[in-house]
Amino acid sequence: MSNQTATQTTAAQARERLDALDSWTREVVEWHFNPATGAPYWLEKAKTLDFDPRKDIQGYADLDKFGFFADDDLRGGPVRRWVPKGLGNKPIYTFETGGSTGVPKSRIASEDFRIDYEMFSDTLPDEFFPKGADWLMLGPSGPRRLRLAVEHLAQHRGGIAFCVDLDPRFVIKLIKMGEMQMMERYKSHVIDQAVTILKAHDIKCMFATPKLLESLCEKVSLKKMGITGVFCGGTEMTPQFHRFAIEELMEGAYFAPTYGNTLMGLATHKPFDPADNYAIIYYPPSPRAMIEVVNPDEPTKLVDYGQTGRVRLTTLTKEFFMPRFLERDECERELPCEKYPWDGVRNVRPFSRFATSVVEGVY
Repeated sequence: MSNQTATQTTAAQARERLDALDSWTREVVEWHFNPATGAPYWLEKAKTLDFDPRKDIQGYADLDKFGFFADDDLRGGPVRRWVPKGLGNKPIYTFETGGSTGVPKSRIASEDFRIDYEMFSDTLPDEFFPKGADWLMLGPSGPRRLRLAVEHLAQHRGGIAFCVDLDPRFVIKLIKMGEMQMMERYKSHVIDQAVTILKAHDIKCMFATPKLLESLCEKVSLKKMGITGVFCGGTEMTPQFHRFAIEELMEGAYFAPTYGNTLMGLATHKPFDPADNYAIIYYPPSPRAMIEVVNPDEPTKLVDYGQTGRVRLTTLTKEFFMPRFLERDECERELPCEKYPWDGVRNVRPFSRFATSVVEGVY
C-alpha cells in the first residue's frame, strides 16, 4: 500500500469513527432529554438551558454547549433523579466514588458495569486469562462498583470470583490520624485473606491495586500460586511500577493495567510494547466514554499529541450522561493506535495544580 493510499484509508477510518460517535451522541442526548425516557435531572436541567438539546446537539462537538459538568450534583440525593424513565422497572444499583473528599459521589447503573467489563473481557488474552478459570478480587469492596464488576467479569468468562473484605475509607482515616502502624496491620489483614483464598482454591486470574499486588508478592509467589493473568488498576500505577511489576512481580504472568472510575467505566491498556518504555497508555471505551486531554487554562481546547494537559471525561450511555467533566488527573495526549483508532492518554497521574493532596490509602 502506498503512503497516499494509507493516508486516504486512515482519513476514511477517522471520518467513520467520528460519524459513529456523532450518531451515538445524538441517540444518547435524545434518550436523556426525551420526556418519555429521560432522567428527571436532565429534564429539569433542560428548562434552564438556552438551547434545545434534542435539536441543537447534532454531534459530539456540540456537547460543549453544556459547559462543564458540576460533579457536586452527584453528591447527596435524591439519587432517583438520575434514573432514566426509559429503564422502566429494571433493578437499579447505586455505586459510590472513593469518598476520600467529603460526601461520596453516587452514580446509578443497571447494566453499564456489566457491559463495560464484557467489552474489557474482549481485550484479555485467553492464553493468560483462561475461559472458565476462577478469579481473586483483591480490591475495595462495599459501595464501589469494582467488586461487582470484577465478579461479573469472572462470570462472563465462565469463572467464579473470590473476594476479600476491604474498606479503603478506614485506611484513609487511619492515615489521617497518623496511625501508620495500624494501617500496616490492616493491610496485612487484607493480604492474609488473599493468601488464604489462593492456597485453598485453584485460581488463575486476579484483580489487584498496585500497592496490594506488591504486598501480596512479598508474601507469596504468583507463579507458585498458579496465577497466569493480573488485571491491575489504581492511582499508584506509574511507569516505574509497570516495569517493576513485569520484571519482578509477574513471574511470566500477563499484566493488564487499566484506568477507570465509577463515572467513566474502564479504559483498557495498549498491549505492552518495549518501544513505549513502560509508559502506561490507555484508550477509553469509545463511544460510551471519551477521554480528552485539554489545556488546563482553556479546557475547551485539546492539547497537541504528546503534550501534557488535564483529563476531560464525557460519559455517554443510556443509563448515565455526563458531558465535559474535568477530572482530578493530568496526562499526555496519545496518538491512536491500530487496535484503538482514537485518542488515548499516557501516564495518568494526579493533577499537579491542586494544592491539596488526596490520601490514596491502599490504592
